[in-house]
Amino acid sequence: MYKTISAIIDLYKPKVRIPVSKKKTRFNESLIDNLDYIQRCFDNTADLTVHKMDIGGLRAGVISIDNMISKELLVLGVIDPLLNNKVNSTKENILSDIKDKILYIDDISVIDNFEEMFILVMSGFAIIAIDGCSKMLAAGIQGYKTRGISEPESDVVQRGSKEGFVEALRTNMTLIRRRMKTVDLKFEIMNIGQLSSTEVCLCYLNGMASREIISELKKRLNSIDLKTVLAPGYLVPFIEDKSSPSFFSTVGITERPDTVCGKISEGRIAVLVDGVPGALIVPYLFAEYFQTIDDYTNRPFFSTFTRWLKYAAFFIAVLLPGIFVALGTFDPEIFPTLLLNKIASSIAATPLSLMAETLMIQIVYELMRESGLRMPQPLGYAVSIVGGLVIGDTAINAGLIGAPALMVVAVAVISSYVIPNLYAPVVVLRLLFTLAGGIFGIWGVSLLFCLMLLNLCSKTSFGIPYTSPLSPFGANSFRDVFVRAGWKTLNKDTITVQNMPGSEVE
Repeated sequence: MYKTISAIIDLYKPKVRIPVSKKKTRFNESLIDNLDYIQRCFDNTADLTVHKMDIGGLRAGVISIDNMISKELLVLGVIDPLLNNKVNSTKENILSDIKDKILYIDDISVIDNFEEMFILVMSGFAIIAIDGCSKMLAAGIQGYKTRGISEPESDVVQRGSKEGFVEALRTNMTLIRRRMKTVDLKFEIMNIGQLSSTEVCLCYLNGMASREIISELKKRLNSIDLKTVLAPGYLVPFIEDKSSPSFFSTVGITERPDTVCGKISEGRIAVLVDGVPGALIVPYLFAEYFQTIDDYTNRPFFSTFTRWLKYAAFFIAVLLPGIFVALGTFDPEIFPTLLLNKIASSIAATPLSLMAETLMIQIVYELMRESGLRMPQPLGYAVSIVGGLVIGDTAINAGLIGAPALMVVAVAVISSYVIPNLYAPVVVLRLLFTLAGGIFGIWGVSLLFCLMLLNLCSKTSFGIPYTSPLSPFGANSFRDVFVRAGWKTLNKDTITVQNMPGSEVE
């Protein structure tokens, strides 16, 4: 038992990061030796192709990965120009002559080591190697299939753009560039992941984003020693500030390029990950969970009303089941007489306590939701609808659960969908508040709510208080929190990260 507990404790201890050797393996001047080394490293994989030819009396080879390149560009832009143009250059100048005078490709770079060559060839580049040269050319002829641009299913708007991010990093960069036609828009690409070598792109406006935050973000990204990066969630724990544990994330995520453009125009930094149709946003504040692009396309009075609805939905989704259980268990006299009679008769007709009944309904709903998400889409809809109707109606008729408890949980669950980005923390907090209300009553709900507020106020996002501009109070930024001011007011002074309270990075 002691060994098991020690093993679990050691598993969750912070891992000591061992610096990975970044020694580069330089190319050999012998073409045969270089090709042999490449084929040994790839272990003669089926999708590695090598086209051998003579260029200006020298042996050469064009290396590529099948289905990662455009075969049309390979033939017309690389192989055909190399075979049909005479090259009268020395070994020292042949690469520069090919790059400047022969190839019809824009994205060409000179490389001198195998590590960089492996990353490029597996990213859709054609590598040109010539006998007697200790360097190679990398020509970008990417041609792998990508999904078409469509509206994101998880972030639907009424009046905004219908375009969403796709899996191709360059396409996502283009979607941002189309909306921000300024030379101040900067893209910086780095590779993360020892095995996947995933491209990660930082996107920000030069002069708007804080240089300290940019430097700190680069430092945190460079310190990541993961083997693979397949989703933004892999990076979030390494990007967040080292503060107290919390259910709420200080890193935002969106699938909409117009949302990213709006955030970077305020001085934020977007992190695009290759292969993922989304972007991370830092710094990110708690109030931004209740803002959508529709808030800025509708009239201010209606946007303000919908924002109040979102705040109300958050508190209903988190607190309503817990308060209902607390009052029904310890203080039933608070309910109106007619409602009290209904609740009392419902509790008397069911075998479970009010707390157990409410928890069971929530767990059953989450099971149905999860099964509906994982099953094929047409079948998932049927499972969700039929399961909800049949199980709910049958359970009430059988006397296992009461209608008041089912109604309370249903209202709380529907409210949680008003703020979809907060669904995960809301579900867990709802269960905790239900337990606190059933065990300690309204005092347990109040104490847990104070702990939640304390946790929110203690968090920071790159040195910026997570609850800004509420705490500490910022009058300039407050005009876009509970009340969405008109564009004439919002446009007077741009709200940026640099002039937010507490924007100094620790």
